[in-house]
Amino acid sequence: MLSALQTPRTAAFPVERRRHHRMKVVLLGRYMLPNRMEYPCQTIDISPGGLHLAAPAKAKPGDRVITYLDHLGRIEGTCVRTTMEGFAMTITATSRKREKFTAQLTWLANREELGLPEDRRHERIVPRNPRAVLTMDDGAAHVIRLIDISLSGTAFSSDLDLPLGTPVRIGSTPAQLIRRFDGGYAAEFRFPLSPDVLDENIEL
Repeated sequence: MLSALQTPRTAAFPVERRRHHRMKVVLLGRYMLPNRMEYPCQTIDISPGGLHLAAPAKAKPGDRVITYLDHLGRIEGTCVRTTMEGFAMTITATSRKREKFTAQLTWLANREELGLPEDRRHERIVPRNPRAVLTMDDGAAHVIRLIDISLSGTAFSSDLDLPLGTPVRIGSTPAQLIRRFDGGYAAEFRFPLSPDVLDENIEL
């Protein structure tokens, strides 16, 4: 069983970065600065309280930053300092999101040591309301039935005949068809979902 990250129970977000153990978890993603420009990034290390990003455009201390990281989804926070590689930022999160983020971060940090397969990196949930609308680029809309949802994508049942790679919207969530199976498709979201929205009441 994975051991929990040891963090002070009274620590609030954002927090001074040294209160949390930083782990060398390398993830790819994108981030948006206050001017609404988006850039690619890569994490150098992560803790439950903050991120250190290798980034081509540096945020300034005090800037609000929104990041989308593989496996972790949307993370919001504030730049606290610039570095040679990019910048460091705190993480702003609710208690619920903090718990999910910490659990996912623990899993990622232990993944290689435990030898877990890559396709188990995201929890999958079955939505309480499986009905959704699939919208094509030309505006055509089709009702589909969601089978399960993870942070990175969804599987759904449909009789449509669509080529892989087709860009779609599932509800309001942009995605791309990446796999076909008997009776349906698997779609990957353009941006991973935020961990705090992933439960049986989710509606895309």
